[in-house]
Amino acid sequence: MASSEIEVVSSSSVSKPNNDQPPILDIFTASAHGDFNKLRTFVEQDGASVSLPDSNGYYALQWASLNNFHDIAHYLIQHGADVNAKDNMQQTALHWAAVRGSTLAADVLVENGARVEAADVNGYRAVHVAAQYGQAAFLNHIVVKYHADFDVPDNDGWSPLHWAAYKGFADTIRLLLFRDASQGRQDKDGCTPLHWAALRGNAEACTVLVHAGTKEELMVKDNSGNTPVQLAYDKGHRHVAPFLSNQQRASRNYWKGKLCSGIVTDIGYAPILFCTIIFLSILFINSVVAAPNLKKITAVVGLWAWTALSSAVGSLIMFYKCSSKDPGYIKRPGDLGTQSDTEDPLLNIDLNSSSVWMGNWSQLCPTCKVYMIFF
Repeated sequence: MASSEIEVVSSSSVSKPNNDQPPILDIFTASAHGDFNKLRTFVEQDGASVSLPDSNGYYALQWASLNNFHDIAHYLIQHGADVNAKDNMQQTALHWAAVRGSTLAADVLVENGARVEAADVNGYRAVHVAAQYGQAAFLNHIVVKYHADFDVPDNDGWSPLHWAAYKGFADTIRLLLFRDASQGRQDKDGCTPLHWAALRGNAEACTVLVHAGTKEELMVKDNSGNTPVQLAYDKGHRHVAPFLSNQQRASRNYWKGKLCSGIVTDIGYAPILFCTIIFLSILFINSVVAAPNLKKITAVVGLWAWTALSSAVGSLIMFYKCSSKDPGYIKRPGDLGTQSDTEDPLLNIDLNSSSVWMGNWSQLCPTCKVYMIFF
């Protein structure tokens, strides 16, 4: 059970600048370090080509995008750089922008024709890379602004949610679940995101997935027959395994199949109360209204008795409606008849709000799909 994530090859002279001034030797190092003046010199005076890769097969536009130098990316594109150029791994500049969450560079790329759905040799798109590196803001940005598919699988069947769970990025998981990413999707190994979170011992990721999921997901088995709980125990994750085990035990319904094929327990105490009301009504009729050993009741008493029975029947009807129907929610007084459900601030969350962009992803509730504001 293994899958490889995107690799951005770095060298000491390009992607890891030290405290000393790094040597700017060509358009690639100039793009990587954001030296605009040197870059212009290489291109306009020395005639360096911006459309050719370096010795490793990487493009100057990729280095600029990786480090979010959007002005340099724009300059390179203006001078002939291909926004969809691919390296040896079929990765584009947008893939590299996703590694470090370079949203400004991504805007320049997409606005100049970069394909948001471009995939590399592993089937990774920008959304997968963003999930692999926990870049929730970048992921949300390309989903909102460019309608990127946030639930698409890669060549191994891993969705971005699989990657976020595997790497333990809880905020990215919250965002994806908030956007209704499929939590029960199984990859080629039969694993759900919860399997991978349990396998890696990512406690917070497991907590978010369990609370937002269903009890059936705790019971899903992979191709080897293992549930998330078994994987956590096999890997010796002492914090995750007991938590998942307790959740699995709590979700089991021992009465299912024993009483009305589980219908009674799905409703809760409703059948008991229902039977109690019927029993008391029958008892009232036999012992009071139509009891042969009692004196004949007067018309007033009889009217009262049948009124009580009618109320009991009415209560049964209302009890059924209350226990089986969706209660809905109460609109604010000023909104009655003037505002549709989709315009309600709790139902239409704006993920472009400044508080979300500040990184407060923990305020997203993936279970009830609301944005929690704390005072």
